[in-house]
Amino acid sequence: MKILDDVISLLPEQEEVKDIRQGVFHTAVWTRHCGLAATLPRDALRQAPPMVQHPGFLLEKGCRELIELVRSDHILEAAMGMATINSLLDVDAGSCTELNAADLIMEKGENKRVAIVGHFPFIPKVEKTAKILWVVEKNPRPGDFTEDEAEKLIPQAEVVGITGTAFTNHTMEHLLNLCDKEAYVVVLGDTAPLSPVLFDYGVNAVSGTQVMDPEQVLRCVSQGANYRQIKGVSRLTMRR
Repeated sequence: MKILDDVISLLPEQEEVKDIRQGVFHTAVWTRHCGLAATLPRDALRQAPPMVQHPGFLLEKGCRELIELVRSDHILEAAMGMATINSLLDVDAGSCTELNAADLIMEKGENKRVAIVGHFPFIPKVEKTAKILWVVEKNPRPGDFTEDEAEKLIPQAEVVGITGTAFTNHTMEHLLNLCDKEAYVVVLGDTAPLSPVLFDYGVNAVSGTQVMDPEQVLRCVSQGANYRQIKGVSRLTMRR
C-alpha cells in the first residue's frame, strides 16, 4: 500500500528492538518508543498455521525486518508490523488533542449519514445522534453490514470512521478510495498510526494511542487486556 510506504519512508533506519508482546487482543512492540496494534484473534484463527514464522526469535530481527511484517498475509505478523511502525513514530503531541474518536464522530456526524468500519463499543451513542448509521464489520453482528456492502454504503456517507486494523488486513486504501471527497474521514483505534502522512490520502483526523509507560503497557498486553484496560497510554487525536 502506498500510504504505508509513505509512512514507513519517514521512519528511522535502525533502532534496537527491546521487546515484543502479542496478547489475545493487542500486540505491543518496544523500539524507540512502544507501539500498539490490535491482534484480531478471530481473523487470525481462520488462517492456516503457522500463524507466525520464527516465534521466540523475533527479537533477533532488526526493526526494518519487523516493519516488513506489515505486508504479511498472516494477521498476527501484520499486527507486529503495525505495532513496530507505531513504535518508531515521533508523535508531535503539540499537534494532537486528548479527544476521543467517539466524541469527534458524534460531533461531525450529528444529523448526518455516518459509516463506521469496525464495530466499536461506542456505536450505540453514535446511533442516537446520526441521521443514519451504517456499521460495516468483517465479523458482523445483528444489524451490521458485510464488507461487500461497503461498496455501496461508504460513498453515501458524510462522515466515515475507519478502523486502523484496515492497515493490518490491507484494505485501507480501498476503503479511503470509496469515501466521497467531501466526507469527513476519521481513522481510529490503537493500530492507527499518528502520522500526518494520512492527511495526504483524504483523512481528516487520526485518533490513535501514544504509549507513555512502555513497561506497564507490555504487562497489560501480555495479561490479556482489552483496549479499555490498557494502562499507561494517552489517547490522542491529530487533525488536519
